[in-house]
Amino acid sequence: MNLVTVSTDAIRIGFPLPFSLRDAGGVLLAPKGYVVRTQADLEQVILQRGQLFVDVAESEAHRRAYVNQLRELVQDNIPLGQIAESQFSSFEMASARGKDNDGEPDWLALQEQAHAMLRDKNPTSFLKRLDELQRQLNRHAQRNPDGTLFALTYLTSSELRMYSATHAMLVALMCSLAAREVLKWPEGQETTLCKAALTMNLGMTELQDRLAQQKEPPNPEQRRQVEQHAIRSVVMLEQLGVTNQAWLESVLDHHSKTPGPLLPRTLGQRMARLIQRADLFAACLAPRAARLPATPAMAMQACYFDENREIDEAGAALVKTMGIYSPGSFVRLSTNELAVVIRRGANTTAPRVAIVVNRSGMPTVDFIVRDTRLPEFKIVASVPHREVKVKINLERMLALSKPVASDKSW
Repeated sequence: MNLVTVSTDAIRIGFPLPFSLRDAGGVLLAPKGYVVRTQADLEQVILQRGQLFVDVAESEAHRRAYVNQLRELVQDNIPLGQIAESQFSSFEMASARGKDNDGEPDWLALQEQAHAMLRDKNPTSFLKRLDELQRQLNRHAQRNPDGTLFALTYLTSSELRMYSATHAMLVALMCSLAAREVLKWPEGQETTLCKAALTMNLGMTELQDRLAQQKEPPNPEQRRQVEQHAIRSVVMLEQLGVTNQAWLESVLDHHSKTPGPLLPRTLGQRMARLIQRADLFAACLAPRAARLPATPAMAMQACYFDENREIDEAGAALVKTMGIYSPGSFVRLSTNELAVVIRRGANTTAPRVAIVVNRSGMPTVDFIVRDTRLPEFKIVASVPHREVKVKINLERMLALSKPVASDKSW
């Protein structure tokens, strides 16, 4: 490890770190993505541990992203004086880091991009960031839909630091896949749907992040903001240059509880219903400081039935898309092995899984893939994420989630 000092001016209060912070001995003080909440917190760490350091490998990646962002601004003919006054956040650097990257997705970078986009008040950069994020999500979903579902479902279930961003991406992905694979919507409608889902909570992004980590119930003012966030989101989108009426209508109505078939509705209302069902699923799945998450199977059941306890058309499309046991969720097999779902199956109840804890209760080193269609490996229960004590290597699991050309039945 080659350590270099980092200026405290490079650490933005309230935003995820673009690199891990270490002390002079290389001891990790804060991981990449950690949010330093207040200036007092930062000063306390410096007082206790002295000068802050980063690994040179992370520092170099950070420098390259910064240079790329500068180059992009120059190419966009931004005045040099404005560039000199710019304060580039870790989110902007993450966007540069992930842009036009045809390799494996950097999920932290995508979280940071979404996090930045949802806080951008500039119409030009907001729409540009939104287009880029939607393009990347679509590319990853086309190449490896199960791996993309795995990553976002797992992140939604396991961390709160960028809840609003991760939640928006998971809802957008679910809606896009359901529109494409089940409802057979045209590509243009799917794109608009994805952007609407990504921006549905624009009017309460910061509040949503706070509430995810707040142990107390929402106070009256917070409840008021939650109740008004849909109309506020529409107003903000219009100010940011969005004119697509179906997009705006779907954001306005995405919390409307209107059971019934999709066909008689306007396009915006159909989008709103699909977003509402996916939003419900993802919200059930996510942990909160004040409550525990539901299992994916329970979350799916919640969106499958409508307000009249009848099968919901939009919810059914999502269940058919995701499966009862979605990628990234944990299950127990009839062998008493604990497994994580890595790929959706030919039917909603029989996904492909990888064993993470064997029947003796010991974590596995080499992941064994099971076919849950076979009676001896059938799923007997959904397992809450909080009950799984094994740390999952996301990179290894995403490699297992890729389509296998030799197995056409999956």
